[in-house]
Amino acid sequence: MARNTVETNTAPVSDVFGKSGPLRLETPFHPRIAALMHTHAWYDWSGYLSAHSLWDEELEYFAIRSQAALFDLSPMVKYRIEGPDAEAFCDRLTLRDVTRLKPLRVQYTAWCDDAGEVIDDGTLFRLSETRFRLCCQERHLPWLLDGAIGFDVAIEEETEAIAGLALQGPTSFAVLQAAGFGEIGSLKPFGIAEFAHEGGRVTISRTGFTGDLGYELFVDAGDALSLWDRLWEAGRLHGLNAIGFGALDRARIEAGFLIANVDFVTVDAALRADRARMPDEIGLGWLVDMKKERFNGRRAIEAARAKGANRHVLVGLEIEGNVPAEHAIVYHRKKREAGIVTAAIWSPMLKRNIAIASLQRPYGDTVTDDLWVEIYALHELRYVKLMKRARIVERPFLKLDRRRATPPGGF
Repeated sequence: MARNTVETNTAPVSDVFGKSGPLRLETPFHPRIAALMHTHAWYDWSGYLSAHSLWDEELEYFAIRSQAALFDLSPMVKYRIEGPDAEAFCDRLTLRDVTRLKPLRVQYTAWCDDAGEVIDDGTLFRLSETRFRLCCQERHLPWLLDGAIGFDVAIEEETEAIAGLALQGPTSFAVLQAAGFGEIGSLKPFGIAEFAHEGGRVTISRTGFTGDLGYELFVDAGDALSLWDRLWEAGRLHGLNAIGFGALDRARIEAGFLIANVDFVTVDAALRADRARMPDEIGLGWLVDMKKERFNGRRAIEAARAKGANRHVLVGLEIEGNVPAEHAIVYHRKKREAGIVTAAIWSPMLKRNIAIASLQRPYGDTVTDDLWVEIYALHELRYVKLMKRARIVERPFLKLDRRRATPPGGF
């Protein structure tokens, strides 16, 4: 998710950027989001015009944690994988055992190249025995098509055809109930259900990127506005608010979730060979199922583990003080550079200064004490260097029981 914010207004995209400027696609929900926009803070997400914030980033964050929040995730890249060999192809492609993924279930996963370096991470939806939807950050159609040679499978990008919404927060279940999705209460985490909507179907999964109770809804682009209106009307008495990426980013850091090309560099985006990462180097080693006979990168990952060749480790940090340490350098004993902070916030829920950091082994591995971060804070138009002590802590930073409660509470 790109972070470069574009200050603009709610005029048509062609007017916003001018005839000579870069055009951005509007998502199917854009008319509703533009009508709610007060900050005029847009950013580019995979070629789409997306909201970084709509009214107040901090209050939008609290909407996630105390009410319900609606986020447009239509720009998320989506692939339809279908055919008799769909399961076998996905099992060969990804790190986890897809044969254990039942229909109407979701699996968080990642996939690598032959060198065992991560191409991307994402979610794999099994919609039926022979039909999957792969959602991810970057576009990989050529790679997927090359890997499909020899499999009886059809692969097609459906990013523009399928609109998506994330409904997150403690009252999200109540909103769905009020919207007429009453049977959603029995849906377990990472489960999928389908419901009728406007003569078509809406797919609802109990998934999200906030670490909170939440759902993701997918519908044909032509039915997007009617789905928004259905949820918006149902959410009036349940505190439903629209949010932008800034608020979502705060919540995902608390949940300890990663963003490709923010917390780690994907192998396709790496300009230098030493920037790419293996799953074990970014905290995704638990995804690797070595019981599988074959998957892309298996031999390289196994060899790196045997030789102890992994050079990096991704950790959670708690940092003294209340100044966020985003992009700060991490030092050992204030002298030797140990790594860099990839994402950081002052957590309003935890009242702690937290961060995700990529460290060079042995730091974060066998050497875990006497770590410091170098923060530059702007005070009265001058940057002041702050050296703050940091300690390694487990992720997720924030654990909420309501995320997994089935049926969820009405709140």
